[in-house]
Amino acid sequence: MTEPEVIPAQDEASGQLDGPRAWCHVMYGLHALSAVSGILSSATIVGYFVFGWPSIIAVIINYVTRDQVRGTWLATHWRWQLRSFWFAALWLLVAGLLMITFIGIPAAIMVMVGAGLWVLYRVIRGWMALLDRRAMPVPAA
Repeated sequence: MTEPEVIPAQDEASGQLDGPRAWCHVMYGLHALSAVSGILSSATIVGYFVFGWPSIIAVIINYVTRDQVRGTWLATHWRWQLRSFWFAALWLLVAGLLMITFIGIPAAIMVMVGAGLWVLYRVIRGWMALLDRRAMPVPAA
């Protein structure tokens, strides 16, 4: 897979992106809290990631603050997090539809486990890239 085009940060030397980068850390932290809560509770990882308050708060912060990072490398992290959330919701919907039938229950469990592992991967990979100040490989908007 090829690396995405890195959009230069607006005057990063002067610290202009320190605030948005801090918000990005907060959002990854909230998503991680939701995922860990799903592991430690009776909920599923993907279920708590989509319906847990920490992730819902992170998505709200994401939508409210994304204009601040438009045109910078941080915009890829905003998009990465939103895509992670909405695709997790989609996979949870698929699992819910599979649960309706008796035969679909094993498939639904596999979908939820797979989506949970995928969520963990997305949160960890994104947060590690943010720590290294690297853009995320997201499709063009």
